[in-house]
Amino acid sequence: MSFSQGAIRRVNGCVQDRSPSVHCLFAIDAYKTKTSTRRVACVRWPAVLICVLLVNLLSGCHKKRLAVQLPSQPLTESATLPEDERTGTASWYGDPYHGRRTSNREIYNKHALTAAHRTLPFDTVVKVNNLENGKNVRVRINDRGPFVNNRIIDLSYAAAKEIDMIGPGSAKVRLDVLEVQVNPYPLTIQVGSFRHEENAEEMKKKLQRRFDPVRIKRYESPEGVLYRVYAGQFSTQELAASTLQDLKKENFEGLIVRMDP
Repeated sequence: MSFSQGAIRRVNGCVQDRSPSVHCLFAIDAYKTKTSTRRVACVRWPAVLICVLLVNLLSGCHKKRLAVQLPSQPLTESATLPEDERTGTASWYGDPYHGRRTSNREIYNKHALTAAHRTLPFDTVVKVNNLENGKNVRVRINDRGPFVNNRIIDLSYAAAKEIDMIGPGSAKVRLDVLEVQVNPYPLTIQVGSFRHEENAEEMKKKLQRRFDPVRIKRYESPEGVLYRVYAGQFSTQELAASTLQDLKKENFEGLIVRMDP
C-alpha cells in the first residue's frame, strides 16, 4: 500500500489603496469690452477630462505606499479542525510535568492557560467549551498530546480548573479555533510507542515496506524514555485519516499527530 502526499497551498494577500476621486468644476466668464452682456464660455469635455487626469496624477505622487508582510511559511489545509474532531473528551495534566519542557521547548507551567493538542500549530488559540456545565476557557497550544484514543485535548491544571474539570479528571468538550498560526510541518501517524528501542526498530522495518518516511523519535517522559514510531507524512487531515483507516483494517492502531522538528 502506498500513500500520496497532498500539496501545501500558499496563501497570498494584497492591499489595495483607494482615494476619493477628484472632481473639477470650471466656469469661464468672458466679457465683451463694448457691451454689458456677459457670456459664459462652455468648456468642452475633452478639456475637463485632461484636467481631471492631471489632478489625479499630481495627487497620486503624495500617496503613501502600504507595505504588506506575507507569511514566510505556507499554511496547510490541516490548520483547522475537521468537524468530527471538534467534539470529544478533554483531560488535564499538572504534576509531574510542571517545570518540564513542552513540545515547543517552553517550560510547562501548570498555572498558565495552555493546552496540548496532537495536530494544531503551536500558539493557536482555542476556546474549550465544557458541554457538561456550560463553562469555557481560552487556551494557547504549546504542547503535544494527549496520546490516548478518544481524547482530543489535554488542558493545563489552570485551564481545567476554569471549567470545573479538576475533580472529574475529564469532560466532554467542544473546541472552537479562534486564532490559527502558520505551521508548514506536515502531519504523520504515530503507530506505536515503546519502552525498548529494539521493539521500535522492528516496527519501523515493517512499516518501511509501505511508508516513506518512517522515523523513530526518542521522548523523555516522567515515567521514563519512550521510542515513538511515526509513519508517512501528509499535508491534509483527510489524507492522514484515510491512511489511518487502512492501517486499522490491518490491526494497527495509530494517532494523527503534527510532525514537528
